[in-house]
Amino acid sequence: MEKAIFCWSSGKDSAMALYEMMKGGSYEVECLLTTVTEGYDRVSMHGVRRELVEAQAAALGLPLEKIFISQKSSDSEYDMKMRRFLETKAARGIRHVAFGDIFLEDLKKYRMEKLSRVNMAGLFPLWKRDTAELAGTFISLGFRAVVTCVDTKVLDKSFAGRMYDEAFLADLPEGIDPCGENGEFHSFCHDGPIFSAPIRFAEGESVLRDNRFQYRDVRLVSSP
Repeated sequence: MEKAIFCWSSGKDSAMALYEMMKGGSYEVECLLTTVTEGYDRVSMHGVRRELVEAQAAALGLPLEKIFISQKSSDSEYDMKMRRFLETKAARGIRHVAFGDIFLEDLKKYRMEKLSRVNMAGLFPLWKRDTAELAGTFISLGFRAVVTCVDTKVLDKSFAGRMYDEAFLADLPEGIDPCGENGEFHSFCHDGPIFSAPIRFAEGESVLRDNRFQYRDVRLVSSP
């Protein structure tokens, strides 16, 4: 079976895409890859603590690779570090990288162009799925997620920290994508059919950053 890298954000779309990829059986996931912001020691944009992502990887039974970027990272810094990582994997014969993207054409084009430079291609297990259907399927399959970041320019800050469930979806204002594909919100997936055990966590403080993004902290709770 051909191996692939999976770009892991820690959120619900990543979890659902990984589920579909595992179900398909065409590729073996060689590792999860996540981007961590130095200083904060958290997944970029999602604001999820590194130890939580490590707990996810352990529950998924997959190795976790991390790319560390600075707090004021530029596109060139990110591109350089990502390319360096992918070149190492390509030298070992890995030719595919999977993503949880759903419908953003410009983002898919960007990813494909960057991958082509290292002789790799992208996999998009959720591509063009109806996001309302996808949200419902995620919940009905038994996946569980908490919303960790909200863009307050489009969504009220009170949505940060809420569980991603039927009530959350019902309360979303008109025009907000049910999967947050336009960046309206981000999440942390803590349970589901691909996890060997739930990730135990506790909610922490709520912080507004850049006068725009409302983060709700979650921290790992050790097993008793």
